[in-house]
Amino acid sequence: MSFHNKQSKHLIGGFLCAVSAVVLHSAAFAEKADADKPTEITADHSISEGKKNVSTITGNVVLTRGTLLVKAERAVVTTAQDGTQSAVLYAVAGGKVFFRQKRDGGPDLWVEGVADRVEYDTRTELVKFISKADVKYLEGKTVTQEQQGDFLSYDSLSDVFVATNNTSGKSVDGGGRVTLILAPKSDKKVKE
Repeated sequence: MSFHNKQSKHLIGGFLCAVSAVVLHSAAFAEKADADKPTEITADHSISEGKKNVSTITGNVVLTRGTLLVKAERAVVTTAQDGTQSAVLYAVAGGKVFFRQKRDGGPDLWVEGVADRVEYDTRTELVKFISKADVKYLEGKTVTQEQQGDFLSYDSLSDVFVATNNTSGKSVDGGGRVTLILAPKSDKKVKE
């Protein structure tokens, strides 16, 4: 289902803002030009519950906006009385929520990630990648930084990235490990 009518535009308005914010805020250097691009969402089904201020989009949900690409099985967006929104994106059983976006600062810089579930709240500007999360910064196809854990979060207000070994967001003794991989910096300048 492609969303092109008035009711669908109203339905997905919050979804667009929340999902775009998930990726834009998770990648501190996301391509600024993407903010000015049109957003397209395709899915198999959508429903908006006006009295509850909840929109649910299901079935092979694909969002594109410039270089931004988000894929999920289901997305649920809730709008609070003050207008702030929260979004939860779910993966299909055995799959992952996927996102990829170009970063500013070079011709071939990207951020790419997967998780079983992704949550974002516009009030706190906190994005959470929950269960088997893996977020990579790429230069071309080369990984320059990678974080893995059962819970990864990025607080864009304070610029703090947290990785824990438990989906609750709290580290648990014996709960496994988190991984941070940093590629060595290379000096690409040619000496004469």
